[in-house]
Amino acid sequence: MIRWRKGRVERVRREWSGAVELEVAIGGADGTVRALAYPALVGRPEPGDEVLLNTTALAMGLGTGGYAMVVAVPDRLPPDPSGPGHLVKARYTPLQATVLGADEQGSPHHELLREADSLEGMPVIVADLHSALPAILAGLLAERPGSRVVYVMTDGGALPAWFSMSIAKLKEAGALAATVTVGQAFGGDLEAVTVHTGLLAARLVAGAEAVVVAQGPGNLGSGTRWGFSGVSAGEAVNAAAVLAGRPIAALRVSEGDRRARHIGVSHHSLTAYGRVALARAEVVVPELPGEFGARVAEQAAALGERHELVHIPVDGLHQTLAEAERRWGVRLSTMGRRLDEDLPYFLAAAAAGRHAAAVL
Repeated sequence: MIRWRKGRVERVRREWSGAVELEVAIGGADGTVRALAYPALVGRPEPGDEVLLNTTALAMGLGTGGYAMVVAVPDRLPPDPSGPGHLVKARYTPLQATVLGADEQGSPHHELLREADSLEGMPVIVADLHSALPAILAGLLAERPGSRVVYVMTDGGALPAWFSMSIAKLKEAGALAATVTVGQAFGGDLEAVTVHTGLLAARLVAGAEAVVVAQGPGNLGSGTRWGFSGVSAGEAVNAAAVLAGRPIAALRVSEGDRRARHIGVSHHSLTAYGRVALARAEVVVPELPGEFGARVAEQAAALGERHELVHIPVDGLHQTLAEAERRWGVRLSTMGRRLDEDLPYFLAAAAAGRHAAAVL
Protein backbone atom coordinates (compact mmCIF):
# COMPACT_ATOMS: atom_id res chain seq x y z
CA MET A 1 0.00 0.00 0.00
CA ILE A 2 0.97 3.64 -0.38
CA ARG A 3 2.99 5.40 2.34
CA TRP A 4 2.10 9.09 2.71
CA ARG A 5 3.98 11.98 4.29
CA LYS A 6 3.68 15.76 4.36
CA GLY A 7 6.78 17.89 4.15
CA ARG A 8 8.26 21.30 3.43
CA VAL A 9 10.65 21.98 0.57
CA GLU A 10 14.07 22.99 1.91
CA ARG A 11 15.87 23.48 -1.40
CA VAL A 12 16.01 22.50 -5.06
CA ARG A 13 18.90 20.06 -5.47
CA ARG A 14 18.98 19.85 -9.28
CA GLU A 15 16.68 19.57 -12.27
CA TRP A 16 16.61 18.11 -15.74
CA SER A 17 14.10 17.89 -18.54
CA GLY A 18 10.69 17.36 -16.94
CA ALA A 19 11.85 16.66 -13.38
CA VAL A 20 12.99 18.56 -10.28
CA GLU A 21 14.88 16.93 -7.42
CA LEU A 22 14.20 18.46 -4.02
CA GLU A 23 15.32 18.22 -0.43
CA VAL A 24 12.20 17.98 1.71
CA ALA A 25 11.96 18.11 5.50
CA ILE A 26 9.31 15.73 6.81
CA GLY A 27 10.10 15.99 10.52
CA GLY A 28 10.50 13.41 13.23
CA ALA A 29 13.04 10.62 12.83
CA ASP A 30 12.77 10.80 9.04
CA GLY A 31 14.49 14.21 8.87
CA THR A 32 15.00 15.28 5.25
CA VAL A 33 14.49 13.14 2.17
CA ARG A 34 15.21 13.35 -1.53
CA ALA A 35 12.00 13.96 -3.42
CA LEU A 36 11.17 14.18 -7.11
CA ALA A 37 8.51 16.35 -8.69
CA TYR A 38 7.22 16.39 -12.26
CA PRO A 39 6.20 20.02 -12.86
CA ALA A 40 3.93 19.08 -15.76
CA LEU A 41 1.81 17.06 -13.33
CA VAL A 42 2.03 18.87 -9.99
CA GLY A 43 3.52 22.29 -10.73
CA ARG A 44 7.02 23.39 -9.74
CA PRO A 45 7.60 23.25 -5.97
CA GLU A 46 9.69 26.06 -4.50
CA PRO A 47 11.54 26.34 -1.17
CA GLY A 48 9.02 26.85 1.61
CA ASP A 49 6.17 25.03 -0.16
CA GLU A 50 4.22 22.39 1.72
CA VAL A 51 4.09 19.19 -0.34
CA LEU A 52 2.27 15.88 -0.15
CA LEU A 53 4.64 12.95 -0.69
CA ASN A 54 4.29 9.32 -1.66
CA THR A 55 7.21 7.67 0.15
CA THR A 56 6.58 4.06 -0.88
CA ALA A 57 9.66 3.63 -3.13
CA LEU A 58 11.85 5.41 -0.58
CA ALA A 59 10.67 3.14 2.24
CA MET A 60 11.29 0.05 0.11
CA GLY A 61 14.83 1.19 -0.72
CA LEU A 62 14.38 0.82 -4.46
CA GLY A 63 17.70 1.37 -6.19
CA THR A 64 16.27 3.00 -9.31
CA GLY A 65 13.28 4.81 -7.90
CA GLY A 66 14.34 5.49 -4.32
CA TYR A 67 12.78 8.92 -4.14
CA ALA A 68 9.83 10.31 -2.30
CA MET A 69 7.45 11.43 -5.05
CA VAL A 70 5.67 14.77 -4.90
CA VAL A 71 1.96 14.11 -5.37
CA ALA A 72 0.73 17.66 -4.90
CA VAL A 73 1.61 21.18 -3.81
CA PRO A 74 -1.75 21.72 -2.07
CA ASP A 75 -1.48 25.48 -1.57
CA ARG A 76 -0.38 26.23 -5.15
CA LEU A 77 -2.04 23.98 -7.70
CA PRO A 78 -0.85 24.05 -11.32
CA PRO A 79 -3.12 25.60 -13.94
CA ASP A 80 -5.56 23.38 -15.78
CA PRO A 81 -4.09 22.08 -19.04
CA SER A 82 -5.16 23.69 -22.28
CA GLY A 83 -4.93 22.56 -25.86
CA PRO A 84 -5.76 19.36 -27.74
CA GLY A 85 -5.27 15.81 -26.57
CA HIS A 86 -7.59 13.12 -25.22
CA LEU A 87 -5.25 10.19 -24.53
CA VAL A 88 -5.40 9.54 -20.80
CA LYS A 89 -2.29 7.82 -19.41
CA ALA A 90 -1.77 6.39 -15.94
CA ARG A 91 -5.51 5.89 -16.30
CA TYR A 92 -7.70 5.88 -13.21
CA THR A 93 -4.83 6.67 -10.89
CA PRO A 94 -4.75 9.86 -8.83
CA LEU A 95 -2.23 11.36 -11.28
CA GLN A 96 -3.83 10.38 -14.57
CA ALA A 97 -2.80 12.86 -17.24
CA THR A 98 -4.21 13.85 -20.61
CA VAL A 99 -1.75 13.99 -23.50
CA LEU A 100 -1.95 14.52 -27.24
CA GLY A 101 -1.28 11.23 -28.99
CA ALA A 102 0.44 11.32 -32.36
CA ASP A 103 -2.08 8.71 -33.50
CA GLU A 104 -5.29 10.27 -32.14
CA GLN A 105 -7.91 12.06 -34.24
CA GLY A 106 -6.99 15.54 -33.00
CA SER A 107 -3.32 15.14 -33.89
CA PRO A 108 -1.78 16.81 -36.94
CA HIS A 109 -0.15 13.42 -37.61
CA HIS A 110 -3.38 11.42 -37.56
CA GLU A 111 -3.81 11.27 -41.33
CA LEU A 112 -0.18 10.24 -41.79
CA LEU A 113 -0.57 7.42 -39.29
CA ARG A 114 -4.18 6.42 -39.94
CA GLU A 115 -3.38 3.81 -42.59
CA ALA A 116 0.38 3.56 -41.98
CA ASP A 117 1.47 -0.06 -41.97
CA SER A 118 5.19 -0.34 -42.70
CA LEU A 119 8.56 0.58 -41.23
CA GLU A 120 10.14 -0.20 -44.62
CA GLY A 121 12.88 -2.38 -43.19
CA MET A 122 14.01 0.09 -40.51
CA PRO A 123 16.26 -1.50 -37.86
CA VAL A 124 14.47 -1.85 -34.51
CA ILE A 125 16.89 -2.73 -31.70
CA VAL A 126 15.05 -4.35 -28.80
CA ALA A 127 16.51 -4.50 -25.28
CA ASP A 128 15.30 -5.69 -21.90
CA LEU A 129 16.55 -2.85 -19.67
CA HIS A 130 16.53 0.93 -19.97
CA SER A 131 20.22 0.98 -19.06
CA ALA A 132 21.03 -0.59 -22.44
CA LEU A 133 19.92 2.55 -24.29
CA PRO A 134 23.13 4.65 -24.05
CA ALA A 135 25.33 1.61 -24.77
CA ILE A 136 23.32 0.72 -27.89
CA LEU A 137 23.57 4.33 -29.07
CA ALA A 138 27.33 4.36 -28.42
CA GLY A 139 27.86 1.26 -30.55
CA LEU A 140 25.64 2.51 -33.35
CA LEU A 141 26.85 6.10 -33.53
CA ALA A 142 30.51 5.12 -33.37
CA GLU A 143 29.99 3.33 -36.70
CA ARG A 144 27.41 5.68 -38.21
CA PRO A 145 27.85 9.19 -36.73
CA GLY A 146 24.90 11.47 -37.25
CA SER A 147 22.33 8.69 -37.58
CA ARG A 148 18.89 9.73 -36.39
CA VAL A 149 17.90 7.32 -33.62
CA VAL A 150 14.60 7.46 -31.74
CA TYR A 151 13.79 5.71 -28.46
CA VAL A 152 10.39 4.04 -28.05
CA MET A 153 9.84 3.71 -24.31
CA THR A 154 7.41 1.04 -23.17
CA ASP A 155 5.55 1.09 -19.86
CA GLY A 156 7.13 -1.90 -18.07
CA GLY A 157 9.19 0.37 -15.80
CA ALA A 158 8.77 4.06 -15.02
CA LEU A 159 5.75 5.67 -16.64
CA PRO A 160 7.08 9.25 -16.94
CA ALA A 161 9.99 9.56 -19.37
CA TRP A 162 10.95 12.62 -17.30
CA PHE A 163 12.36 10.30 -14.64
CA SER A 164 15.26 9.33 -16.89
CA MET A 165 18.32 11.57 -16.66
CA SER A 166 19.83 9.44 -19.43
CA ILE A 167 17.15 10.53 -21.91
CA ALA A 168 17.69 14.19 -21.04
CA LYS A 169 21.47 13.98 -21.36
CA LEU A 170 21.42 11.92 -24.55
CA LYS A 171 19.09 14.40 -26.21
CA GLU A 172 21.15 17.35 -25.01
CA ALA A 173 24.28 15.71 -26.46
CA GLY A 174 22.58 15.07 -29.79
CA ALA A 175 22.91 11.28 -29.46
CA LEU A 176 19.15 10.71 -29.25
CA ALA A 177 16.79 12.46 -31.66
CA ALA A 178 13.51 11.94 -29.80
CA THR A 179 11.54 9.73 -27.43
CA VAL A 180 8.12 8.21 -28.08
CA THR A 181 6.26 7.04 -24.97
CA VAL A 182 3.74 4.24 -25.56
CA GLY A 183 1.09 2.37 -23.63
CA GLN A 184 0.69 3.94 -20.18
CA ALA A 185 4.11 5.62 -20.39
CA PHE A 186 4.07 9.37 -21.02
CA GLY A 187 6.27 12.44 -21.21
CA GLY A 188 8.03 11.71 -24.51
CA ASP A 189 8.39 14.08 -27.43
CA LEU A 190 5.59 12.08 -29.00
CA GLU A 191 2.89 9.99 -27.36
CA ALA A 192 1.28 6.87 -28.82
CA VAL A 193 -1.31 4.31 -27.81
CA THR A 194 0.66 1.15 -28.60
CA VAL A 195 4.17 -0.01 -29.45
CA HIS A 196 2.96 -0.39 -33.04
CA THR A 197 1.85 3.22 -33.47
CA GLY A 198 4.88 4.31 -31.46
CA LEU A 199 7.19 2.62 -33.97
CA LEU A 200 5.30 4.14 -36.88
CA ALA A 201 5.39 7.59 -35.28
CA ALA A 202 9.13 7.24 -34.67
CA ARG A 203 9.66 6.45 -38.35
CA LEU A 204 7.13 8.69 -40.07
CA VAL A 205 6.84 11.65 -37.70
CA ALA A 206 10.21 11.79 -35.93
CA GLY A 207 12.15 10.69 -39.01
CA ALA A 208 13.99 7.81 -37.35
CA GLU A 209 16.60 5.87 -39.27
CA ALA A 210 16.75 3.36 -36.42
CA VAL A 211 14.74 2.81 -33.24
CA VAL A 212 15.62 1.43 -29.82
CA VAL A 213 12.73 -0.17 -27.91
CA ALA A 214 13.05 -0.79 -24.18
CA GLN A 215 11.08 -0.24 -21.00
CA GLY A 216 11.68 2.83 -18.89
CA PRO A 217 13.92 2.73 -15.82
CA GLY A 218 12.85 0.58 -12.89
CA ASN A 219 12.03 -2.83 -14.32
CA LEU A 220 10.15 -5.33 -12.18
CA GLY A 221 10.91 -9.02 -11.69
CA SER A 222 9.58 -11.73 -9.41
CA GLY A 223 12.25 -14.41 -9.78
CA THR A 224 9.86 -16.56 -11.84
CA ARG A 225 10.13 -17.65 -15.46
CA TRP A 226 7.35 -15.38 -16.71
CA GLY A 227 6.96 -12.74 -14.01
CA PHE A 228 9.22 -9.94 -15.23
CA SER A 229 8.44 -6.73 -17.08
CA GLY A 230 11.13 -7.40 -19.67
CA VAL A 231 8.90 -10.05 -21.25
CA SER A 232 7.73 -7.11 -23.37
CA ALA A 233 11.00 -7.36 -25.32
CA GLY A 234 9.61 -10.40 -27.10
CA GLU A 235 6.38 -8.57 -27.86
CA ALA A 236 8.39 -5.65 -29.29
CA VAL A 237 10.13 -8.06 -31.69
CA ASN A 238 6.70 -9.20 -32.89
CA ALA A 239 5.52 -5.61 -33.36
CA ALA A 240 8.60 -4.64 -35.35
CA ALA A 241 8.25 -7.70 -37.58
CA VAL A 242 4.54 -7.31 -38.30
CA LEU A 243 5.23 -3.72 -39.39
CA ALA A 244 7.94 -4.84 -41.82
CA GLY A 245 10.77 -3.56 -39.66
CA ARG A 246 14.06 -5.34 -39.06
CA PRO A 247 14.03 -6.66 -35.47
CA ILE A 248 17.46 -6.79 -33.83
CA ALA A 249 17.53 -8.40 -30.39
CA ALA A 250 20.10 -7.20 -27.84
CA LEU A 251 20.96 -9.88 -25.31
CA ARG A 252 21.00 -9.12 -21.60
CA VAL A 253 24.38 -10.48 -20.50
CA SER A 254 26.06 -10.24 -17.11
CA GLU A 255 29.23 -11.40 -15.42
CA GLY A 256 28.71 -9.32 -12.28
CA ASP A 257 25.14 -10.09 -11.24
CA ARG A 258 24.94 -12.05 -8.00
CA ARG A 259 21.84 -13.93 -9.17
CA ALA A 260 22.66 -17.14 -11.02
CA ARG A 261 19.72 -16.79 -13.40
CA HIS A 262 21.28 -13.64 -14.88
CA ILE A 263 24.88 -14.85 -15.24
CA GLY A 264 25.88 -15.26 -18.88
CA VAL A 265 22.77 -14.74 -20.97
CA SER A 266 19.95 -13.74 -18.62
CA HIS A 267 16.90 -15.97 -18.43
CA HIS A 268 14.97 -12.79 -19.32
CA SER A 269 16.50 -12.80 -22.81
CA LEU A 270 16.13 -16.56 -23.21
CA THR A 271 12.44 -16.36 -22.31
CA ALA A 272 11.53 -13.14 -24.13
CA TYR A 273 13.28 -14.07 -27.36
CA GLY A 274 13.04 -17.84 -27.11
CA ARG A 275 9.38 -18.12 -26.09
CA VAL A 276 7.54 -14.80 -26.47
CA ALA A 277 8.99 -13.56 -29.76
CA LEU A 278 7.15 -15.50 -32.45
CA ALA A 279 8.67 -13.51 -35.30
CA ARG A 280 12.22 -14.01 -36.52
CA ALA A 281 14.84 -11.54 -35.30
CA GLU A 282 18.56 -11.05 -35.63
CA VAL A 283 19.92 -11.94 -32.20
CA VAL A 284 23.27 -10.24 -31.62
CA VAL A 285 25.77 -12.48 -29.84
CA PRO A 286 28.79 -10.48 -28.63
CA GLU A 287 32.12 -12.22 -29.24
CA LEU A 288 33.36 -11.98 -25.67
CA PRO A 289 36.73 -13.48 -24.73
CA GLY A 290 37.59 -16.50 -22.61
CA GLU A 291 35.42 -19.03 -20.84
CA PHE A 292 32.73 -16.47 -20.14
CA GLY A 293 32.44 -15.65 -23.85
CA ALA A 294 32.15 -19.35 -24.65
CA ARG A 295 29.40 -19.66 -22.06
CA VAL A 296 27.44 -16.76 -23.60
CA ALA A 297 27.76 -18.26 -27.10
CA GLU A 298 26.61 -21.66 -25.84
CA GLN A 299 23.58 -20.22 -24.04
CA ALA A 300 22.62 -18.06 -27.02
CA ALA A 301 22.83 -21.02 -29.38
CA ALA A 302 19.41 -22.22 -28.19
CA LEU A 303 17.88 -19.08 -29.73
CA GLY A 304 19.17 -20.13 -33.15
CA GLU A 305 16.24 -22.50 -33.55
CA ARG A 306 13.90 -19.52 -33.90
CA HIS A 307 16.16 -16.61 -34.84
CA GLU A 308 19.23 -15.73 -36.85
CA LEU A 309 22.30 -15.50 -34.62
CA VAL A 310 24.67 -12.70 -35.59
CA HIS A 311 28.09 -12.88 -33.95
CA ILE A 312 29.57 -9.39 -33.56
CA PRO A 313 33.14 -8.57 -32.46
CA VAL A 314 33.48 -6.28 -29.48
CA ASP A 315 36.94 -4.95 -30.35
CA GLY A 316 37.27 -1.31 -29.35
CA LEU A 317 33.80 -1.12 -27.79
CA HIS A 318 35.12 -0.70 -24.24
CA GLN A 319 36.88 2.46 -25.32
CA THR A 320 33.83 3.55 -27.30
CA LEU A 321 31.63 3.19 -24.23
CA ALA A 322 34.02 5.02 -21.93
CA GLU A 323 34.31 7.85 -24.44
CA ALA A 324 30.53 8.07 -24.85
CA GLU A 325 30.08 8.23 -21.08
CA ARG A 326 32.56 11.10 -20.90
CA ARG A 327 31.35 12.99 -23.97
CA TRP A 328 27.62 12.66 -23.34
CA GLY A 329 27.76 13.00 -19.55
CA VAL A 330 25.68 9.84 -19.16
CA ARG A 331 26.37 7.48 -16.26
CA LEU A 332 26.56 3.93 -17.61
CA SER A 333 25.08 1.80 -14.86
CA THR A 334 22.93 -1.32 -14.62
CA MET A 335 21.53 -2.59 -11.33
CA GLY A 336 24.03 -0.35 -9.55
CA ARG A 337 27.02 -1.74 -11.47
CA ARG A 338 29.16 0.67 -13.47
CA LEU A 339 30.89 0.07 -16.80
CA ASP A 340 33.95 -1.72 -15.44
CA GLU A 341 31.93 -3.64 -12.84
CA ASP A 342 29.88 -5.49 -15.45
CA LEU A 343 31.57 -4.79 -18.77
CA PRO A 344 29.95 -7.70 -20.70
CA TYR A 345 26.49 -6.21 -20.13
CA PHE A 346 27.43 -2.97 -21.86
CA LEU A 347 29.48 -4.69 -24.57
CA ALA A 348 26.49 -6.86 -25.52
CA ALA A 349 24.26 -3.79 -25.86
CA ALA A 350 26.91 -1.85 -27.80
CA ALA A 351 27.40 -4.84 -30.11
CA ALA A 352 23.68 -4.69 -30.99
CA GLY A 353 24.15 -1.02 -31.86
CA ARG A 354 27.21 -1.87 -33.94
CA HIS A 355 25.23 -4.45 -35.91
CA ALA A 356 22.36 -2.02 -36.46
CA ALA A 357 24.82 0.51 -37.90
CA ALA A 358 26.08 -2.09 -40.35
CA VAL A 359 22.59 -2.70 -41.77
CA LEU A 360 21.45 0.93 -41.95
